[in-house]
Parts: sequence; structure tokens; C-alpha cells
Amino acid sequence: MTIYYDSKTGNVERFIEKVRLLTKWSFVKIHDGIAVTELGHLITFTTQIGKAPLSTLKFMEQWHPYIVSVSASGNMNWGNNFALAANTISQEYKIPILLKFELAGLDRDVNSFIQKVTDYANKEMDTPQQ
Repeated sequence: MTIYYDSKTGNVERFIEKVRLLTKWSFVKIHDGIAVTELGHLITFTTQIGKAPLSTLKFMEQWHPYIVSVSASGNMNWGNNFALAANTISQEYKIPILLKFELAGLDRDVNSFIQKVTDYANKEMDTPQQ
């Protein structure tokens, strides 16, 4: 399993580190010049009280065919704009939102993310190939 992620303040990176301790998945930080060759899940942050970061949007412009779900970090103080980056990306690229979590996420968020990614992988394995 590959997880692509974008982090600015370190919240998403801290979330990734918690997931890394519990899985054997691959984690790839989004950066200029990245080359994507495997399907994976995206985790990003929300910026400017509800916007998807430009770095994530640029990544998705090129690599969206490889992304099967999106999750986002946000701040609950932003009310309806909480983790809205996930909604923006989900709507633009027609991919499901897997999880929204606050800041670096709690243990229950980490466990939920791992379970949802695992369930997705198991569902894909059960789907007959055409």
C-alpha cells in the first residue's frame, strides 16, 4: 500500500508517523519532480480556513489517476470549513473521502484510517478483474 502525503506545519507528517509505526506501507511525501507509478491514497492538509494547498492541487493535476481516496487534516475551529481540502479534491476528481481528522489526529483517527485503507484494499482484491 502506498500513501502519498502533503504536510506544511507537520501535522500530517505526525499522523503519517503514527500510521508508519503500525503498518508496513510505503509513504511518499509530495514534492516537485515526484514520479508516481503506484496506486495509493492521498493525505493532505487544509490551509487558509478551508482551502486545498496549491502543492496538493498541482500533484493531483498530474497524478490523479493513481489516487484512489483522499483524507485531510484540518482545524475544528474552522467550523464548516473543517478539512475542506478533502471535499475539494473529492469533488474535482470523483474519489471518495476516506477520513477527516483534526491537526495530527488522535489514535482513534489513525486506527480508523488504517482500517479504511485495509478495507479498501480487501474490497479491491475481492472485485473480479474484467
